[in-house]
Amino acid sequence: MPIYDIAGLKVSLSGCEGRTEKQALPYLSEKQDEKADIEINITKELLSLHRGPDSKESDDDWIYMLSGSEFYGKLTSYGGILLHSSCIVLDGVAYAFSADSGTGKTTHAKLWLEHFKSRAHMLNDDKPAIRIIDGKVYACGTPWSGQTDWSTPEIAPLGAICFIKRSEKCYIKRADTAAALHSVFEQTIRYVGKSAMENILDILDRLFNSVPVFELGCNISDEAVITAYNGIVRSHNEHK
Repeated sequence: MPIYDIAGLKVSLSGCEGRTEKQALPYLSEKQDEKADIEINITKELLSLHRGPDSKESDDDWIYMLSGSEFYGKLTSYGGILLHSSCIVLDGVAYAFSADSGTGKTTHAKLWLEHFKSRAHMLNDDKPAIRIIDGKVYACGTPWSGQTDWSTPEIAPLGAICFIKRSEKCYIKRADTAAALHSVFEQTIRYVGKSAMENILDILDRLFNSVPVFELGCNISDEAVITAYNGIVRSHNEHK
């Protein structure tokens, strides 16, 4: 089975041909003789069990979803979660923009790329891994990057998480702790088993004590980028 470098871990993928294998190609490890930390095996039996006869998704789509879910469940044992978000890297620091599907997280992230040009790039457009390594929080590219397949196989320190809400007037504020916990929980996979759930709750507790979480009300404009930058990035720099 091929070995991939994902979120600082060695990951083997079996039964993941098609879209999943294609999106994982940039993560292929140069050291194929090393033991995998995480093993993912999508068998025909597993696929049949989950897909069901009335599913509108293809086998390829189901392999993609199941492999991501399998990775997530095992990632929790290594201090990590997958967060439904569009995550960019600006000047070496990652910022994750999360929201319900269709709210505009990718659109907002693209505005950052257009505004900051060569200073910024996309880390992952759908499900970056957020992982605690040696007591510090990092955002990591993963092959589970949505339909856009827009990701970079790298790890960057996480500066902030920002939850986007549509608003005609742009604003940025620190999120209420209870609301932030609810928002993070809503944007992360929850059906991962009891032991993984216990790990997730511990990871979120450590995450909130290390990384600021914001609420961003914004429209589709450069003003939204400036508002977010002033509130998120400057806050991060002040607390270094």
